[in-house]
Formats: sequence, C-alpha cells, structure tokens
Amino acid sequence: MALLEVRGVTVRFGGVTALDGVEAEVAGAGVTGLIGPNGAGKTTLFNVICGLQAPTSGRVLLDGDDLDGVAPHQRARLGIARTFQRLEVFGSMTVRDNIRVAAEVHRRHHRDGPPVESTTDSIVERVGLGSVARERVDSLPTGHARLVEVGRALAGQPRILLLDEPSSGLSEEETDAFATLLDDLIVDGLGILLVEHDVELVMRVCSHIHVLDFGRVIAAGDPGSIQKDELVRSAYLGAP
Repeated sequence: MALLEVRGVTVRFGGVTALDGVEAEVAGAGVTGLIGPNGAGKTTLFNVICGLQAPTSGRVLLDGDDLDGVAPHQRARLGIARTFQRLEVFGSMTVRDNIRVAAEVHRRHHRDGPPVESTTDSIVERVGLGSVARERVDSLPTGHARLVEVGRALAGQPRILLLDEPSSGLSEEETDAFATLLDDLIVDGLGILLVEHDVELVMRVCSHIHVLDFGRVIAAGDPGSIQKDELVRSAYLGAP
C-alpha cells in the first residue's frame, strides 16, 4: 500500500476541467516528481491533497484511509505538509521564529518528542539557514525565504511533504545543497512529492515521476523512461 494515493481525481471550475481523472501515488520514503507545463494542474492537485480544494470526483488516501471530509488542519496533523508556489512566510519575523511557530503548533497537538527550542535549532541548521537565523525573512533573498518555508513545513514533523517549486530563486550551489537535503530527508523515511521546473534537479532526486498536461497524467515512470517518452518530450521537455 502506498503512503499517499490519488485515485481518479477530477476538478472542474465551471466549464474548465483543471484535473481529469488523475491517478498518482507516493509509495513511501523517497522523492516522487510531478512535472508539466504551466497550467497543467500541478498546484490544483496539491490543493486537493491538502484539502484546500474539494475534488469534483475521485479520492485521496493516506495510508489507505480516505481523506474525504477531513479538513486541511486535520490533514496537517495526520502528517501532510506543504510549501507554496507563491511564498507564504511571516516576513516580519525572523527565520528562527518562523520555524519555531510551526514547531510549537506541532508540540501542542503531539506532546511527545523533543522540546520546541531544540527542534527549531536542529531544523534551522538542517536547511542551511544557521547564518541568517536571526534575520527578518523579508530581508532575505527569495531562495533563502523558500528554505524558510521548507523548514517551517519540516517543523510539523510530516510523514509526507509536498514541495511546490522549492528551488525557485536558488543559485546553482544552493540547488546542489537542496538536493542533498532531499536525499537526507528520505533516509529519515519522509515521502516527498515535488513540483519543480528545474528538470535537472527532478531527474537527479526523483525515483518516480508523474507528468501532467492539461490536467491529465500523460506519463509515469522512472526518470530514464520519462526522458525518453516522446509524448513528454513533445509536451514539456522539448523535442530532440
């Protein structure tokens, strides 16, 4: 049984079909890619998984349990965390305080585990933000602010992490460090669903990839098979 399963999810907005019978899954510890052109429906699928968007039809299952009717905050408590394509951080707060807030919320509902302060310090260092921990987030470059958002998601001790274009704004060196971070996280048993336009990063870190185009999954498989798929090359990766 997969950790996360998306089964036949369709989302319609009036006469527009944003998702059309989407089937996808995150098997467990590892990075699963979700790629496709702008407007393909990737963020809409994230919203369905997190409970921010009700599907017109279809189901989302976590560990085999149907999440129909489960509110977003309840899904977060069950272990689903995410970042956003458009940055969602507390700009007037420091890097450390952004992450500490999430750690405190998690501790309020899960009283076991390490103290909030040690959890916060550990995550700040893990995502590579120790040198700017006391800086206000709105004073940081976009790449660093995205790492704050990742750190805040990790502070909720998720079982599955949805990352929406996390490398946007990162330099080449920072992207390499981020790939290493993802490798470390899956060793700890975290399941990750990654939306990303940096194809080189996707091919490097993902063990399985789903490709969306016009709301439909047009291909799914390992990185090698996706790179060779003629339909994917035509729709997204570019013809030879």
